[in-house]
Amino acid sequence: MFVLEYKLRGKKHQYSAIDEAIRTVQFVRNKCLRYWEDNQGVGQQDIYKYTTQLRSEYSFVKDLNSTACQQACERTWTSILKFYNNCKNNIPGKKGYPKYAKRTHSVELKKSGWKLNRDTKRITFTDGKNIGELKLIGSRDLFYFQEWQIQRVRIVRRADGYFVQLLLKLDVRDITSQLEPTKKCVGLDMGLKYLYADSNQNIVEPPKYYRQAQKRLNKLNKRKSKKFNRGKKQSNNYIKARRKYAKGHLKVSRQREEFAKRLALRLIQSNDLIAYVDAKRLAEG
Repeated sequence: MFVLEYKLRGKKHQYSAIDEAIRTVQFVRNKCLRYWEDNQGVGQQDIYKYTTQLRSEYSFVKDLNSTACQQACERTWTSILKFYNNCKNNIPGKKGYPKYAKRTHSVELKKSGWKLNRDTKRITFTDGKNIGELKLIGSRDLFYFQEWQIQRVRIVRRADGYFVQLLLKLDVRDITSQLEPTKKCVGLDMGLKYLYADSNQNIVEPPKYYRQAQKRLNKLNKRKSKKFNRGKKQSNNYIKARRKYAKGHLKVSRQREEFAKRLALRLIQSNDLIAYVDAKRLAEG
């Protein structure tokens, strides 16, 4: 699956509609989990039927696209199934009992509920939440794939705005140039004090982006805490401080991700075969 991501530009009421859709997804997930807890012997089909019942009981759930409700139900069942498998396989420690969602940040649609205009680089959401038409901000071209290749559309909320992800049924090898063989191989050992050591005696140290940003993050967190009013509606100054603090953590997360991508690309380009030590299998003996 190949993912294209664009930033969304819209109006304030459209962002509020996206927030409402995300809250509805979280509501459906938690209601499905509660239904599974309260009723013995509930299976996957029972939870799907319960989602249909929720749409008839709550108007705000009916306004959400049916495939988004189905996806919320699938996420709940995935966590339940993982818990069952861990219990069946006698996994040591905690078995991963499903938890209620508190901080949902995305809503996912399948083949319906959206319409993409590749000429004007805009996407329109057509469900009852009235999100409407949003502009796509990004440098990726929309014309090198067919619209039928879009399997899912995901709206993601982050600290610095709203993004849309297009999940394409596309083989990356079809759109990238083939690398020249290097006739080299390398083995990797992931460590705790170092990021990894390879078979050529090269050691890559961790970048420690969080340690570098920790002083700044602590200062932002202190400013946020001073503006917090317990038991009262939070002020706009608190919301702004919370946003700045979240953006600081988002920056660290993106730095780590880009560093990992650069290292992975460097290894792929310079080696034909890459082997690594599976720590989980090694611990099991």
